[in-house]
Amino acid sequence: MSSDVARTSTPTAVVTGASSGIGAATVRRLRAEGFHVLAVARRADRLEALAAETGAAVLTADLTHGDDVARLRDAVQDRFGGDLTALVNNAGGAFGTDTVEHGKVEDWQRMFDVNVLATLRVTQALLPALRTGRGGDVLVMSSTAARIVYEGGGGYTAAKHAEAAIAETLRLELAGDPVRVLEVAPGMVKTEEFSLNRTGGDSARADAVYAGVKEPLVAEDIADVVAWMLTRPRHVNVDLLVVRPLAQAAQHKVVREKQ
Repeated sequence: MSSDVARTSTPTAVVTGASSGIGAATVRRLRAEGFHVLAVARRADRLEALAAETGAAVLTADLTHGDDVARLRDAVQDRFGGDLTALVNNAGGAFGTDTVEHGKVEDWQRMFDVNVLATLRVTQALLPALRTGRGGDVLVMSSTAARIVYEGGGGYTAAKHAEAAIAETLRLELAGDPVRVLEVAPGMVKTEEFSLNRTGGDSARADAVYAGVKEPLVAEDIADVVAWMLTRPRHVNVDLLVVRPLAQAAQHKVVREKQ
């Protein structure tokens, strides 16, 4: 890659988990806001389609692997001249709905790898680029699951609690630096893959999650929130923004219409 957008006044962003759902919607929205975006995900075909649609730069990478994170760091240097405005740590996911008693260790490991350790690796790698110039933003896409637990969600809520702890601790540790640390905690968001992945591809179980919910959030709603947070004046730090659909008053309180 060439440093074709380095040292300009145009904001720059890295969005992880960009091949679908909230990540892809965030890439689209930030491009519409005038950001140069580097979209990162594992699936090259989806990234190529997103690049053709939006003009975003793309990098195929598995952020649970240190070598791929190093390639991302180098790509930011090459494309943006090492001057990064925003890192959107969106990569994540839930796998399995077992109880703690019967939870599969491999599911828990996968959730911690992608939600927690990938966020840690990428943030560590890109902090130097975020400190340059006027400073930048680390945005962590957590979940309402980072605030409260529920049956069948032990592994996911544990991972999201840990991811939120990264954001909260980092904000304290970077006090005085020109880096904002922001956290978005979405509630019920209907995307094409989240619940399907969680249920191991069982479409009936995945659809049941949203059954009767008049208007669950969609990926574009969260992308709108992300864009708003990243474009606030530099002295404004939105520590935590919890966003749910109107039908979800709390984690366990969801209004469902009769089917």
